[in-house]
Amino acid sequence: MRNRKKTINDFKMAIAARSVNESFCRAAVGAFAALCDPTVEELSDLKTAVSEAVTNCIVHGYREKPGRIYIDAALLEGNVLRVKIRDKGCGIEDVSRAMEPLFTTAGGERSGLGFTVMESFTDSLKVRSAPGKGTVVTLTKKITGKCDG
Repeated sequence: MRNRKKTINDFKMAIAARSVNESFCRAAVGAFAALCDPTVEELSDLKTAVSEAVTNCIVHGYREKPGRIYIDAALLEGNVLRVKIRDKGCGIEDVSRAMEPLFTTAGGERSGLGFTVMESFTDSLKVRSAPGKGTVVTLTKKITGKCDG
């Protein structure tokens, strides 16, 4: 059995998968993380990773159809922040391939670095997906500040 960390505080939200809502998602998770008095760098890193995950939901998950983004953030014992960002969109056929730097299915301006950015700005990145069912991205980051929750 896995050693699960106790949840100290958490929040959940659902929001329309629209580009205009990306900054709101970023700010909401940032405000929640701020309860732990993170360093400026920790907060910036986390917000960047969240921004990438939310953008992936909008651009790749739903492509051109409407959908919702679900965010579940939790402060765990040991000053660990876990953020799950989920969509119920088209899913990813090959997660390993999608996580390769520069791989993109969108073309155009897309660089194919979303997962690479998420991985470099967090302590842990997990991606679960099923074609036709959606994707769950789980980001974890240890915060050095004092978390009162």
